Parts: sequence; structure tokens; C-alpha cells
Amino acid sequence: MALDDPRSQLVKSYMRAVEVVRPRAFVMENVKALGTLTKFKQVRDELRSYANRIGYQTELVIFNAKHFGVPQARERVFFVGFQKAGRIEFDQRAKRYFRREVSTLEAIRHLGVQGTDANPKTCNAVVTIAERPVLRKSPYAGMMFNGLGRPLNPNVPCATLPASMGGNKTPIIDERHYYGDGESWVEAYHAHLMQGGKSYGMNDTPPHIRRLTLEEARILHTFPEGYDFAGGKSATYRQIGNAVPCDLAFAVAQIAIDVLSDAAIDDAAMPQLALQLAATAR
Repeated sequence: MALDDPRSQLVKSYMRAVEVVRPRAFVMENVKALGTLTKFKQVRDELRSYANRIGYQTELVIFNAKHFGVPQARERVFFVGFQKAGRIEFDQRAKRYFRREVSTLEAIRHLGVQGTDANPKTCNAVVTIAERPVLRKSPYAGMMFNGLGRPLNPNVPCATLPASMGGNKTPIIDERHYYGDGESWVEAYHAHLMQGGKSYGMNDTPPHIRRLTLEEARILHTFPEGYDFAGGKSATYRQIGNAVPCDLAFAVAQIAIDVLSDAAIDDAAMPQLALQLAATAR
């Protein structure tokens, strides 16, 4: 998000709406950069000053969706405000809702290969091999394929799903790795390149290397089964990539309810797993 981008002014429009409606609480979500980059400090200061002026106590917190059971590593900033709140401590209260991490494979492997009723093919963008690959230590980083889509590591929560999905920016999976014998062509090809091997031809991609389907993207964003998206395939990919993961949104709403009800903050009552996750999240 750039300061001169008209969309960056939407946060101010949001606060003007808050001033008119005067809810007991508000929650604003945005990209992590808004909460961390120095260039946005003025924006953050203005938001907090505005909210304070119209009677709200505020906090700005950054959450990673993977800490709330979402099979996706997606960091977002939340700007929250409350009227006449006792203790907000949004970050502290959030620990109660931490859940274990869910890997990409664990989340979607029940679907099976694309083209079935359970997992219909929805992205027609082919995966072609980069003539001059950009290599990183991990086979799931760098650029071994053309386009901006990267392979997803099945053993960890997936990388952030972008709103630009639907074409060659759609993430890639090795279907054989996920739904077949567990062998990874992506990892084998990366090892080949790291050992000095030549890149394969652009069209030498095996057929089991393909783009993420809508059904897989839906699950990785924790939309419920049968959710009624509006529009065609491209619009649905965009809606998923633009959304706050549902399970993260649910947790944030629960935390807001805890603040409004002035629920006790008791570390001793938290599951041990949540406490461990809280420690690693610091």
C-alpha cells in the first residue's frame, strides 16, 4: 500500500463512519505494513488521534492467522477501539484462542486430485519452468517457475494467498506429493538445480504440477463448505485472497466480545498449547 494510493484513504473514511455510527467497538483490518513500516507512522498516529478524539480507547495488534488454526501464514494488522473499556489488552486476550498449526497437506489432502466432484479443476493457467531460475535455500521460495505463483510446502501452513489468484499468480502444488505417493518433484528438481544441473525446458513440467483449485483455496482460508461466493472463478479467487481468514475473523470477534464483557484475563486458564504458541509468537 502506497501513501499516494487512493485506497490508502479508506482507513480515514472508515473512521468517519465510526464517528457517525458510534458503535461500542470497532475493528479495522489491514496489511501488516500499515502497522510496522515507518512511512505509515503518520497514518497510525492520525488514526489513533482521531479515535481518541471521538471517545475510543485503541490498540493496534498484529496477528498471524496460523496461530489461530488457519492453515495459512498470513500476518495482518488490526486496529481496534472501544468506548469506556476497562482493560483492552487485545494481544493478551488473543492467546486464549491460539490453536495448533495446521499444515497445508493436513488441511486439503482429503479432497484428492483435481477434476473430481470434491475438487473440480478451476484454474487453467499452465505451469511453465523458468529458463533462468532464481534459487533460494528452500524449494518453496525463489522462482523455479514462470509467473508469480510459488509452490506450496505441504508440511507447514501455506504462504499468504494473494487476491491476484486465478492466473499465473496462483500458488502451485505438486499433486503427486499431496495426493499420490508422497514423492516431491519440486524438491527433487530444486536439489538438481542446487547441485549445478541445467534447468529443464519451459514445457517439461510434469502434469501433476498444477495450480491451486478454488476448493483448496477455500479450505486454506477456512471458508465453510458450500459458502456462496459471488461471481465467476476469477472473482471467487479474488474474494478469497482479499478476505480475512474466517477462523481468524471469528477469533478477533470473540476477543472483542471478551473486552466488551470485561472478561477476566487469566493465563492459568489457557491451554498449555496456547501458552507455548504465545511464547513463540513474541
